[in-house]
Amino acid sequence: MATIQWFPGHMSKARRQVQENLKFVDFVTVLVDARLPLSSQNPMLTKIIGDKPRLLILNKADLADPALTKEWRQHFESQGIQTLAINSKEQITVKVVTDAAKKLMADKIARQKERGIQIETLRTMIIGIPNAGKSTLMNRLAGKKIAVVGNKPGVTKGQQWLKTNKDLEILDTPGILWPKFEDETVALKLALTGAIKDQLLPMDEVTIFGLNYFKTHYPEKLQERFKQMNLDDEAPEIIMDMTRILGFRDDYDRFYNLFVKEVRDGKLGNYTLDTLEDLNGND
Repeated sequence: MATIQWFPGHMSKARRQVQENLKFVDFVTVLVDARLPLSSQNPMLTKIIGDKPRLLILNKADLADPALTKEWRQHFESQGIQTLAINSKEQITVKVVTDAAKKLMADKIARQKERGIQIETLRTMIIGIPNAGKSTLMNRLAGKKIAVVGNKPGVTKGQQWLKTNKDLEILDTPGILWPKFEDETVALKLALTGAIKDQLLPMDEVTIFGLNYFKTHYPEKLQERFKQMNLDDEAPEIIMDMTRILGFRDDYDRFYNLFVKEVRDGKLGNYTLDTLEDLNGND
């Protein structure tokens, strides 16, 4: 598979804005998909953030494998990165994120207090790749529909300051992908969860990757959802058989679309596409 390049003009502009606005925030909130704790982190943005305090939020935790979410949280915390696992649709999100922000900035708040300065509001910037759930989180924190919500990547195009409560003020940014994917597996993971547009990768490759991953890590979930699926077969054979069994004749695209949608919608249950073993390839 050729190196995938996807860097629209608004993303290039957003990258510059993130760099310019870092000085206006106390800390950075890095939002990632809990199903992709590693693959959905933008290495370009990590470099831009540098030593700025950061709060890492694993969003969509309700869709992820809870055992792996726990492992990833422990890993990031061991690296000195304060980490939360949330479902941004839940009401408790506001308190959890606000409390975490105060904990992260406790030293700065204390230092300023000693100097007679009372920090009333902490300022942060939410960054992350497309479709990580930033707009949903923004609306939850603000308590009203401010950010545009969409189930496709690239919905948020501009930047805006949002007052969430007296404790927190947030600068929203569009989802930003890095210029190209050197790692084919990362690209396939992002495609399977809907973080990049479906036109960017052949759906047969995405489906084969998904089938192989679930066969290896979650075979029981595949079998439960597709009872007639023979997991002893190779992925291409499974696709041909299931297309026939489901009455799609030889329209394989119908099975590709069905399978990918089932994965994205959580119909195959909770799953996580990154394991701690993947860290070996990211040293």
